[in-house]
Amino acid sequence: MIALEHYSYAYPSRTDRALDDVSFHVKKGEVVLVTGPTGAGKTTLCLAAAGILHHDYGGGCSGRVVLMGREIADYHGLAEIGRHVGVVFDDPEAQLIFTTVEEEIASGLEGLALPREHLVARLEEVLAVTGTADLRERAPHTLSGGQKQRVALAATLALDTEILVLDEPTSELDEAGTQMLFRIIEQLKSRGKTVMIVEHKLDALFALADRMVFLEKGRILFEGAPEEHLRDERVRAVLHAARPGHVLRRDRKRATTTAPIVTIKGLVHAYDGVEALQGIDTTIRPGEFVAVIGDNGSGKTTLIKHLVGLLKPTGGSVTVAKADTRKVAIHELARTVGLVFQNPDTMLFEETVEQEVAFGPGNLGLSDVPGRVSRALEEVGLTAHRRTYPRSLSRGERQRLAIACVIATAPEVIVLDEPTTGLDAVESDRVMTLASRLRDEGKTIVMVTHNMRIVEDNADRIICLERGLIAADSEEGGEEAICRRLCSTSREPVSFTA
Repeated sequence: MIALEHYSYAYPSRTDRALDDVSFHVKKGEVVLVTGPTGAGKTTLCLAAAGILHHDYGGGCSGRVVLMGREIADYHGLAEIGRHVGVVFDDPEAQLIFTTVEEEIASGLEGLALPREHLVARLEEVLAVTGTADLRERAPHTLSGGQKQRVALAATLALDTEILVLDEPTSELDEAGTQMLFRIIEQLKSRGKTVMIVEHKLDALFALADRMVFLEKGRILFEGAPEEHLRDERVRAVLHAARPGHVLRRDRKRATTTAPIVTIKGLVHAYDGVEALQGIDTTIRPGEFVAVIGDNGSGKTTLIKHLVGLLKPTGGSVTVAKADTRKVAIHELARTVGLVFQNPDTMLFEETVEQEVAFGPGNLGLSDVPGRVSRALEEVGLTAHRRTYPRSLSRGERQRLAIACVIATAPEVIVLDEPTTGLDAVESDRVMTLASRLRDEGKTIVMVTHNMRIVEDNADRIICLERGLIAADSEEGGEEAICRRLCSTSREPVSFTA
């Protein structure tokens, strides 16, 4: 179904190879798991296999890519390839363009030569199996990251292609969403579909995958049965392994200042009449490391956007360092609180790493910009890359660069939205070591994450949101409820037959 033969590829204006002499085959009906360290070339392999590099990116390549027996160059563009290959990208927002979720899914169905009643039935089926039926009238841009990922998956599944290429499809999903996806893959496999999936969350996939491919520096290091690779320490080092139980760590150094740096009173926020937050009351003290957890759509990202002024309350108030966010401009709040977005590329636009870090303090009129840049780059371990083009860095390096851009402005509060999304275990630990060090230096850290290992290892307080409300707070005796949530896993059966 998919074949790469001695294939090498370099992105436009780059001389180094993202893929280097890769020979790779996927047979009909196989589920092939692709993994490896951050920056190994996994996404590039997906883009090559789906014909996107050839028909959209350009760049320099050698070797062959064959899809369903035809050279990739013989296809008349991505539209023809799309009849056979469905792709879910690692950034779901990049593939959502319509005004409602229903339109997003229906748009692809309209090109299929099927009776209308069949199209309607398929639409309803994918809405149900991906848990997006209640979102059908919502605008995609108002959804949480996990909800967007579910919608992107639904739109792709609706096309019923022979091949699915899934690039980090669980990166923004909560535990229930992750288990939902794994069950869908199991159903697709039973129907003879071919699935190529890039993932770091591997535990449930070991039983599903026929083969695992491990990439490193653009080359295939290992290929074979998943259980064989687990004996190799280089492979084990980058995997996110599940833990048998969850215990909240309460032995961390606690903030001693009683006056809060963040005060939230009766916070309500509505998108097009839908209340994402329904009355939040909480405070955060200076020096706390607070993890905000909860299911997709529980209001986590909506909450943290209020801390930096990107959203204004529909009702209630948010005060950060005595500043009412309703009355202060975003650039003024940036002196006190900085946000590191889930996708670091959202923040990167300059020509060099050095210029990227300098933009924030320069724009705010802060003193000693060169010194701030040097200290921030040293803090995140990127001094050697100061003249590098930012987007040529690995995913983990770009994440650390985004953090450097924030800490260069020396805010009192640092907000991290899913800071380890798409990172292997080694790079995740590196980012979290940096975050913990900043906390130890007196910064207040507020972090949204679905990674419970990271929550357990780093946070000294956990706030759990549910349907726009605080369901539990470890600061207020909610440890038992939070532990139950950390240990819970959805196991409902699923059937997908579109």
